[in-house]
Amino acid sequence: MCGSSLSIPAARPVIGEAEIEAAVRVLRSGHVIQGPEVAAFEEEFSELVAERHCVAVNSGTSALQLSLMALGIGAGDEVVVPSFSFAATANAVRLAGAEPVFADITPGTYCLDPLAAAAAIGPRTAALMPVHLYGHPAAMDHLMPLAARHGLAVVEDACQAHGAALHGRSVGTFGQAGCFSFYPTKNMHALEGGMITTADPRLARTLRLLRNQGMEQRYENEIVGANMRMTDVAAAVGREQLKQLPAWTERRRANAKVLDSRIEGLPVPQVADGARHVYHQYTVAVPDGRRDALQQELARQGIGSAVYYPTPIHRLKPYHDPARPPLPETDRAAAAVLSLPVHPTLGQGDLERIARAVSFAGGAR
Repeated sequence: MCGSSLSIPAARPVIGEAEIEAAVRVLRSGHVIQGPEVAAFEEEFSELVAERHCVAVNSGTSALQLSLMALGIGAGDEVVVPSFSFAATANAVRLAGAEPVFADITPGTYCLDPLAAAAAIGPRTAALMPVHLYGHPAAMDHLMPLAARHGLAVVEDACQAHGAALHGRSVGTFGQAGCFSFYPTKNMHALEGGMITTADPRLARTLRLLRNQGMEQRYENEIVGANMRMTDVAAAVGREQLKQLPAWTERRRANAKVLDSRIEGLPVPQVADGARHVYHQYTVAVPDGRRDALQQELARQGIGSAVYYPTPIHRLKPYHDPARPPLPETDRAAAAVLSLPVHPTLGQGDLERIARAVSFAGGAR
């Protein structure tokens, strides 16, 4: 189908009757802020992350910021992050009072390169913040030993990687803290929200204090905190989404397998040995400056696509520094990546149509 209407959107948030009924139930209860639904969501989400302590907050960005704060990372500290990510990764570091130091990525997986991370470590480095980008786990088997050698904390940005794993171990269970997002276009959502996972009960308690004005008991403020609580409405929606996450994940993985087998003329997404990719995004690299033309042609045929991310963080205005060392793989990726629909609402016909259009317009000619 030609024309401007996108009959196959790049992403399609799912909000079913179960989510609507859960939200209405909470609204009718009158208990809408950080109540029993939040506690239940935390307990149920822990099953996804090897029974770690889970602390629900109001966004993935808040999860990252509070994790750094709870670990005592702030003014005078540096955190090594990939530049090829959403700005929230670096924003959270700045909001905690620390400074992001940008490192390059590994081609193909688009995740933090352990060698580049090692080169970025300096005397002020306090933590590494790898991003499990697009749903592909970062090289935690190399990054964790690197952090241990230098005495660094590790905060995992798993905001796009619910259910991803490396060598059978779930993301969010490697570092001192793991951070997930429940934004509407994620593999599961809660309308909006975030979750922090940790194996340390003391860190979990500090996180709970920080999200709630520094108090566990009302008016008994122990530390300086903020209001980053999750609502019970969000938690109720998240609980319903969590039930469906395994089936949705398998559908995404199956959809990716179909696209892998049908797309011609372009490199399909790489998956590292031992990695379980959950395909928050199905991202191809379009060479020779043909990315924009391909995206326009897909739109003409009613097929949505998106560029994540056209401008690396280190080139954004708040972080731009002409003296910063170059990040060649990051720049190459930003100029070539294009994410295609892979969401679980796609049918076989949709997948065939996407692959056919991509192969003709962007690859095989």
